[in-house]
Amino acid sequence: MGSSISSHPIRVLVVEDDPIAAEAHALYVRRLEGFELVGTAGTGSDALAMVRRQSDAGAETIDLVLLDMNLPDLHGLDIIRRIRGSGSTVDIIAITAVRELGVVRSAISSGIVQYLIKPFTYSAFSEKLGNYRQFRENLQAQASSTTQSEVDNALAALRPPSQGSLPKGLSEETLRAVVSFLSTASAPVSAVEVASSLELSRVTARRYLEHLADNGSARRMPRYGTRGRPELEYSWAR
Repeated sequence: MGSSISSHPIRVLVVEDDPIAAEAHALYVRRLEGFELVGTAGTGSDALAMVRRQSDAGAETIDLVLLDMNLPDLHGLDIIRRIRGSGSTVDIIAITAVRELGVVRSAISSGIVQYLIKPFTYSAFSEKLGNYRQFRENLQAQASSTTQSEVDNALAALRPPSQGSLPKGLSEETLRAVVSFLSTASAPVSAVEVASSLELSRVTARRYLEHLADNGSARRMPRYGTRGRPELEYSWAR
């Protein structure tokens, strides 16, 4: 991976042959805090050339590639293999309409960190990249050697909270929106702040935040400096 994200944002290359989709993905990246768009490529050859220039220059100008699997000149799997074969450790997230299990398995075995199926909403996009950012931060927070629990915590960031048995009255769609907001927030947030941003009631936002805190996905703590009863604030578990 590149240098610590504390010194620079995560620099992203969008690889997508459809101009409208490429523009949308680029716009999504620009909206995310902690990420920076470094360019777009419409073909596999262009993408490989951009990654190669990074390696040749000896400077980490690309940290993450958002890779469409169906490009006019090369298949995404071939691009991944060539990137890995060149010795590059740039991270790759597959963003594609390809749903075939064989392709998914091959992409995972080739070393992608996430797989996002089209079509998707900004909320889903934000959640995936927020989880990736947390994974990256968790790894970079470790020393030169690590422990099993630290590795487990880093990998856990790539998986969304379990949604198999939500409490009555909570929906998966709203939970994803809250997770996306919380995991990309630059500082702890209150239920009021989440409610205002996501157009929820304060009570509803608090229920989702408490659910995430109860299952260990978020941390809750009192926010001091406010009048009267201390307000709770929440942060994504790191």
